[in-house]
Amino acid sequence: MPSFSLTAAVLGTPDPQGLARFYQRLLGWPIGSDDPTWTTLRPEGGGAGLSFQLEDDHTPPTWPAGDGDQQMQVHLDIEVDDLEAAVAIATEAGAKVADFQPQDDVRVCLDPAGHPFCLWVRE
Repeated sequence: MPSFSLTAAVLGTPDPQGLARFYQRLLGWPIGSDDPTWTTLRPEGGGAGLSFQLEDDHTPPTWPAGDGDQQMQVHLDIEVDDLEAAVAIATEAGAKVADFQPQDDVRVCLDPAGHPFCLWVRE
């Protein structure tokens, strides 16, 4: 039987290098491949990372999606130890806090390409 190993979640964006640097700022992971069409981040200790591929016609998802809206295909959950400080860093780096927040202890943000991600604190 063949073996399977998840290496990365891939996010489409019109600016792979810029979006990689946004997530590098949040996660602290080093950049691997660094090309205008394909950029990667991988944690230093190993494990699955993030990749960013060029999509010139990228359409950001709508959060929350309504009928006929571009729907989110995936979102990232990022655990933090201080929710308010993490939101401040994310917005300073280029994220937007989503208008719709379904939970009090989680902040849904949109990255510079419009992909939703959640910042949360383990209780």
